[in-house]
Amino acid sequence: MKKIAIVLGSFHKKEAEQMLIAARDEATKNDLQIIEEVWVPGSIEKPLALKRLLMRDDIDGAVALGIIERGETKHGLVMGHVVYYAIIKLQLEFMKPIGLGILGPEILPEQIPPRLEGYARAAVVATAKMLV
Repeated sequence: MKKIAIVLGSFHKKEAEQMLIAARDEATKNDLQIIEEVWVPGSIEKPLALKRLLMRDDIDGAVALGIIERGETKHGLVMGHVVYYAIIKLQLEFMKPIGLGILGPEILPEQIPPRLEGYARAAVVATAKMLV
């Protein structure tokens, strides 16, 4: 059984907890064992937490979950680009998959609830498929 970690942002904690429930269920369905769940303040901290996890020999892959919501400025858009780029670089550096289940950037509040479970599940499935 492959072992994975999940990194979540606590900035949208209630929504992230919903994503985590779906991710746990999907991991079980895909024969993945979640051996670590790490909460960080927000999306900008996810790459560092992921790197620390991917350095471990007992972690085969990871999933990043959270939300980068549209704000009044372009801060979220810029942050989203930087975070996504850093996560892709980590996959290539460690040759371990990271399922990207971060809603946004620029997602509107009303777009969040119907996407929480689907994004979380899709991120776990992506990790599972890349571990084969």
